[in-house]
Amino acid sequence: MRTFAQLPIVLATAVAALALHAPASAQDKVLNIYSARHYQTDEVMYETFTKTTGIKINRVDADDAGIVARLKAEGAASPADVILLVDAARMASADAQGLFQPIKSAKLDAAIPAHLRADATKDGVTWTGFSTRARVIVYDPLRVKAADVATYEQLADPKLKGMVCTRSGSHPYNLSLFATVVERLGDAKGEAWLKGVVDNMARAPKGGDTDQINAVASGECGVALTNTYYLARLIKSTKPEDRATVERIKVVFPNQGTTGTHINIAGAAVAKHAKNRENAVAFMEYLASPFAQDYFANGNNEFAAANGVKIANPALKAMGGDKFKAEQIPLGVVAKNLTKVQQMLDRVGFK
Repeated sequence: MRTFAQLPIVLATAVAALALHAPASAQDKVLNIYSARHYQTDEVMYETFTKTTGIKINRVDADDAGIVARLKAEGAASPADVILLVDAARMASADAQGLFQPIKSAKLDAAIPAHLRADATKDGVTWTGFSTRARVIVYDPLRVKAADVATYEQLADPKLKGMVCTRSGSHPYNLSLFATVVERLGDAKGEAWLKGVVDNMARAPKGGDTDQINAVASGECGVALTNTYYLARLIKSTKPEDRATVERIKVVFPNQGTTGTHINIAGAAVAKHAKNRENAVAFMEYLASPFAQDYFANGNNEFAAANGVKIANPALKAMGGDKFKAEQIPLGVVAKNLTKVQQMLDRVGFK
């Protein structure tokens, strides 16, 4: 497998030109992937796909924003066939910019639940989730009771004044959650909830999810939001400081008595100008296979997205993640609500 890691846009465009002028026979067994996933365990998935199909993978690794910028700069000359991004908000944003093409696949329809994909149209589906992560609440049991953080709505309860910590409200992990909360509560109540969360903050939003967990463990915050795989990494860590953090906090999967815990996805799409479309669809279908799903779940502490696949990850099980009730709101609503939610965040001062 060749990897074009962090290629400048100019060089990537040159690669595109070479791909366009390559003989058709040379392209039949090639797949060009632009990936925002930087997990070593994914390498086995790529290698197994090539061994199974004979399709050689060329890969560009960059962050989500870099991939979107590259695709826009390359335009129709882009060599990209498959795009891998993390979070429904990012998938929806790239889709809205016309960077994906719809596909139809009976295998994907059967394997991946409809609420983990973009809304279907007569032409097919533009993006599909292949692994999931839950957005949970961690709390300091010395300051907060589990009953006080049993729902996302309670994050706006004045009882938690001065206790809530989050990363930026505009970060895709939060935008996706907020988009589904607004979908459930309606615009007026949703904005009031966001204002309540801001009023309860212990400090201005900063850092990533691991920083929020550490802030709860240190006593700086009483409550924080995090994706499950960040917590799973700490649970599996052998570092004394990580072990101490895990021992100081508790975790809640919110809304178990109502709508279920918000889940998000790492997903894939076929690029708008894919030159190897059949290979791209075959790779998408491969990502939904039990083999690939097992690597998502056990290699990177993610939950499988495909129907019927069970997890065997001890860290996820330790936090109760093998039997929680998941929210069923279609992630397609994220696309519909993104702009509206960002405007709400601006109005309530959620940085």
